[in-house]
Order: sequence, then C-alpha cells, then structure tokens
Amino acid sequence: MAHDVAIVGAGPVGATLALALADADLDVVVVDPRAPGEAARADRSLALSHGARLVFERLGIWAGLAATEGAVTPIVTIDVSQARGFGALTLDAQEQGLPALGYVVSYRALQSALDAALRTTRVQMRYGATARSVTGSAVEALIGLEGAPEDSLHARLGVVADGAGSIVAGIARRRRDYGQVALIAAITLSRAHRGIAYERFTPDGPVALLPEREHYALVWTQTPDRTAHLLGLSDAEFLDELAAHFGSRAGGFEGVADRRSFPLALEVATVTTATRVAVIGNAAQALHPIAGQGFNLGLRDAYELAQTILATPREDLGGAAMLERHRRGRGLDRRAGIAFTHGLVQLFGNDLPWLSAPRGLGLMLLDAMPFAKRAFTRAMLFGIH
Repeated sequence: MAHDVAIVGAGPVGATLALALADADLDVVVVDPRAPGEAARADRSLALSHGARLVFERLGIWAGLAATEGAVTPIVTIDVSQARGFGALTLDAQEQGLPALGYVVSYRALQSALDAALRTTRVQMRYGATARSVTGSAVEALIGLEGAPEDSLHARLGVVADGAGSIVAGIARRRRDYGQVALIAAITLSRAHRGIAYERFTPDGPVALLPEREHYALVWTQTPDRTAHLLGLSDAEFLDELAAHFGSRAGGFEGVADRRSFPLALEVATVTTATRVAVIGNAAQALHPIAGQGFNLGLRDAYELAQTILATPREDLGGAAMLERHRRGRGLDRRAGIAFTHGLVQLFGNDLPWLSAPRGLGLMLLDAMPFAKRAFTRAMLFGIH
C-alpha cells in the first residue's frame, strides 16, 4: 500500500513533522530503529528557543512538558563575552517582551512527550525498523528497510528527519571537520543560576553554561588532546582548569558530574530535496553547538514542511513543484543559520590578537543599540524569513 508521507526518524524533528500532520486526512507512516517505548540511551540537554516553544504549544505538548519535574529550565538572560578582550553583550527576555529567551529541555522528556502524543493519533509508527536506502521515481518515494527488502515503504513523499541523510539517493553532503571536541558535563556553582546562560568565547573555542534544573550544563570546546586530558582529571582538578579557562564571570565552580565528549563538525546537504524526497533536521544540516541554533533550525524545517504539505493537494504531494516551494521557503533561514553558526566559530574560535579589538567593539555596539540588539535577538529566536 502506498502512503501519502513516509518519515524516516521519530526523534524530535521527525515526530514534530508527524504531529503537525496528524489531524489532516493523510496516510502518514514513521519508521524508527528504536523499540516501542524505548528512550534515548543517555539523556542530554537541548537548547530550545522561544520560537521552538511556540511550535510545541501549537502541537499541544508544551504544557505537559513544562509541568514535568526537571524537564524544562527557562533561560531569561544570555551573557555573551570574550576572554582576553573587552566587550560584552547581554540579551534579556524582558527587553523582548517574552517570558524567556529560550529553555534548556531534557531530550528524554521531550522525546517521551512526543511519543505519547503520537500514540493518540492515526499516524502509523513502525518501531524497530531501520531505513537502509531512500530513493525516488516519477511516481513515488521508496524507503528500503534493513533486513526486510520485501517490506519496503512506498509513499508520495519521503522525508528523512534523522542524521542518516547519506542514505538518500541524489543528495550529497559536505563535511567540515573543525578539529575540535565538545566536552559536556553538569556543573554546580556557588550560587543559584537565576536563569542566566553564559556564552564565553575563548582562543580555544566557545564555552557555554546553560541553566538546567539546579545546575549548569557545560559545553566546553577544546582540541581532542586537550579534551582527553580534561576527562582524565579528578573532579577538583577539572574544576580548577575550568575556572582558569572561563574566569569568574559566572561565579565559583563547586562540583562536576557526567563528563562526556563528542567531535564537532559542520555537515551540510548540498540540496535539501531530491526526486520525491526531502531532508530536514540533522539530515539537512548538522551544526556546531555554538549559539544553540542547530536543533531550532531543524524544528523549523519540520514545522514549515508540514505547512507546505497541508497546503498541497494529495495528488501533488512529493511533486517537483511542491518540493521547490519547500526548498525556496526554507532557503533563507537555512543559509542564514548555517552562515551565522559557522561565522561565529571562525570569528571567535581563534587566538588572532588583531581580531580581539574588532570583536569586542562589535559586542559593545550591539549591546548599546536597542534596535539592532532586538533584531539580532529575534533572528536567533525565530529564524530569518
């Protein structure tokens, strides 16, 4: 049987797309390698913008998620500064007329809320199914399933919404290895975080502290060798190294737990559509975590693709005209998000002394110009359209 829409990946981006389509008169199927009810193997922190909150409110899951103990921590202020140089920028929710600029959300809690919401819909969930290939023809998209070649999925439109964008025929990917590693950990401070997030640019790369429950989620960019050294230190030695690197801007560091690391790279699909197929989220672009733009960009991919699908007659789903509208509609926001993130890495992630003064001046000017700061903040929270 041919479906209207087949979605590869039931993570937050794929599930968002499925939920946004759930009330329409469409045959939607989602495949995911997880077993039914299986959570992510390890919890992690997601930085959601206020725009992401609005998407989840429209889908009816935000209230329950926010009411779950420990699942959501508001970010009311973002403090941006650079080490070994002047200049700072403060972004404040009150200045924007918002309850919060963003939120630190438990990945596991968000996934659980999305899974629960999908169980109440007509969306068909195929758990324990891994897509090995996605191809398109003039009439349909074909999703080949691992270990079950006779059980391939046929759909008017195929959407790849996880990191397996490389399985899509006709879509190439470019990768830029930053030669850096993100060290993540839970950090306790000598004082309450009061909803303040810190983004500090250092010669080795950015360091972020995101308020989460009663502690901070640390994202510390370093070289692989330096990260291996830091992971091998005792807790007290690690906190001393962090204090020396970050400075006293956030207060005293008192405890550390759950140290882990992952490599950093920019990976971008050269195009986001092929015959009968679209890629969204990490399948379209995997970004450096600086400024927390990657997940929010992927969420906008999903929500806006859903609006295009809902505005398209069933017989035209997956057609060239529909995919062209989606690609054009997402083009500016996608290019801006990629360029902004990569540009910050290039501008602030180095120790060139002649760049310190211009960087500091730029932060000071942006902080001193309310209209420019408001426009900058709105672009970070809602994307560029």
